[in-house]
Amino acid sequence: MNRGLLLRFENLVQLHGACQQLRALSSRKVCGAQWKPVELSAHPVGSLLLHPQLWPKHRLISAALSQCRHLATKEETKKRKKKIPLMRGEVEIRQKMTVEELAQAMGRDIDHIYEALLYTDINLNSVEPDSILLEDHIKMIVQKSGMKYKSAKLKEEKERKNTDAVKRQVVKYPAVLAPRPPVVTILGHVDHGKTTLLDSLRKTQVASMEAGGITQHIGAFIVHMPSGEKITFLDTPGHAAFSAMRARGTNVTDIVILVVAAEDGVMQQTIESIQHAKNAGVPLIVAINKCDKPEADPERVKKELLAHNVVCEEFGGDVQAVNISALKGENLMVLAEATVALAEMLELKADATGLVEGMIIESRKDKGKGSLTTAIIQRGTLRKGCVLVAGKTWAKVRFLFDENGKAVDAASPGIPVEIMGWKECPSAGDEILEVESEQRAQEVVAWRTYVEQQEKMKKDLEVIEAKQKENRLEYKKKQQKLAHLTWRQRKAVLYKANKHLMFSRPKERTEMDENTLSLIVKGDVDGSVEAILNILDSYDCEDECKLDIVYFGMGDISENDISLAEAFNGVIFGFSVKANESIKKLADKKGIKIKLHNIIYKLIEDLKDELNCRLPPALVETTIGEASVIDTFSVTVGKNKIPVAGCRVHKGLLDRKMKFKLIRNRDVIWKGCLSSLKHHKDDVQVIKMGMDCGLSLDKNLEFSIGDEIICYEEKEVQQTTSWDPGF
Repeated sequence: MNRGLLLRFENLVQLHGACQQLRALSSRKVCGAQWKPVELSAHPVGSLLLHPQLWPKHRLISAALSQCRHLATKEETKKRKKKIPLMRGEVEIRQKMTVEELAQAMGRDIDHIYEALLYTDINLNSVEPDSILLEDHIKMIVQKSGMKYKSAKLKEEKERKNTDAVKRQVVKYPAVLAPRPPVVTILGHVDHGKTTLLDSLRKTQVASMEAGGITQHIGAFIVHMPSGEKITFLDTPGHAAFSAMRARGTNVTDIVILVVAAEDGVMQQTIESIQHAKNAGVPLIVAINKCDKPEADPERVKKELLAHNVVCEEFGGDVQAVNISALKGENLMVLAEATVALAEMLELKADATGLVEGMIIESRKDKGKGSLTTAIIQRGTLRKGCVLVAGKTWAKVRFLFDENGKAVDAASPGIPVEIMGWKECPSAGDEILEVESEQRAQEVVAWRTYVEQQEKMKKDLEVIEAKQKENRLEYKKKQQKLAHLTWRQRKAVLYKANKHLMFSRPKERTEMDENTLSLIVKGDVDGSVEAILNILDSYDCEDECKLDIVYFGMGDISENDISLAEAFNGVIFGFSVKANESIKKLADKKGIKIKLHNIIYKLIEDLKDELNCRLPPALVETTIGEASVIDTFSVTVGKNKIPVAGCRVHKGLLDRKMKFKLIRNRDVIWKGCLSSLKHHKDDVQVIKMGMDCGLSLDKNLEFSIGDEIICYEEKEVQQTTSWDPGF
């Protein structure tokens, strides 16, 4: 039988095997289809195909064919058209993936990603698990891991509708507007008598209650004049640390009373207060305080103010200047009348109807009442049940309190009020807007949170791109140095050079770095915390000791603060807050420091002391004696010749126990100890001033006539930080 006939025969055998399978299925339905029997005996070659000698072969073929013979239904056809899942070893990637996200997509740990990054131009010091990777780097990491990548389909994000709350339009109908009390802010330098002045106007003892006699946060009060008028006063801190509070006070005020001490004159915070008032476009009244003192010189104060474009009426200007004594109550009514007269000229009116608008002056947390805010109402009338939005939080007003803590039913424009019912503490300076319902308030907060996240992502991306660009330039410089090598050799050299970084990834480095001061900052009100953070922002001595603010917030010291301090080996600083006995015991047990203060500059001094403790001690050399080499010779000890210097002590003394250094032409040639010190032929411990001696060093160095031998003592001295907070 030739080759062609054999092939034809094999094809017929395959056909017969298939038909045999069809016969077996002829009596039943398969996949919903009825099979009909096929008679092979009628076929010309049927009898040949059914020969018993061919059965074993056709059974094997039929068994193989039975695996692939299948009739698909419509449902199965639809399933096949569905999305094919990712094959093993195939990674779905997208733009702006983080290190952690890529590790999860690949089914590997973060260490694997770090190791792959050693082949790139990325600086591992700047890579965190949440760092965003470039698309080129993502593809390279996947390929290096022996896997394939597949780009994920981008979901087109619909443009989100702006659901923010906005102020109402200004009312153009004078009939709707009603007179309101003027909001007056008292500004000036620290300890010039601002709180004492307000104290005298209200007939209370605010100043005696203030820690250290310094106002620590904004106080908002109403003063009732004998004539029946009301004036809302804001008392702002004068300390340098509270600049943001003073600026916030001027933004909600109508009139500024600038308090200047008659004996001190214009000071740093006085100038800053004038600038705040000018920036806000608010008129000034100058109150020259402490005029009862013998050294008081009001005329000098008025002349000093001229240098800052504050021209009093006496010099042809429009600024009223009143000489007062806040402590003795002299001329206070004259100052009040001047304020009322200026307010009448300004014709201060507001719309007391419609949705409420206002400004948060201060916010704090109370153990029993929760989040509280002090606010000035600028428009509308605030009542219980109103739904307010401020910043990224909202409130349904539960209670309203006046400056004395008494509950009130409503607050009209120009009136300061404390609001209870906030979901979270808003920031001081945030704008208050009333909305129609709680659902609307949640929409506004969600939108503002979304906007903030988008802005943060944009800024982060800019920083990342700038850092990556910098690293890319550095990488190119390295590549140029390795240009003579092949591609594989370059990669191997880069890998070896960067491999040590794998053993000190960012998380581990922070744990290993002992020269870091971790802080937990707690304050009584938002403004106090803000002031402390502003001071810490000026810290510029990272090379000495790193400053890491782990957490900041309002309220008393809690167990959570202790846990954070323990985790980060940190220190808790509290300003005008308390720590109960159980918290103190827990802190002592865990070795956590709690520093509580009521005066801000003392807190900063304590912080500087803590920074000093973290600095390594410095070695300071104290000179004990000096000698000059007047002759040189050598002595033989065994087979060695040892150089010896003949010296004369001309200052202090030489003590063999101390350390010595050899100076030649003002350069230090050697530092160490003496191997011998002799006077004539006797070994001695000390050589005093005016005496001659012979000495040899613990190292064989040739001496020259005129060399200086200095005997000194090394002492460890505690370093102090060079950080200057500015006060």
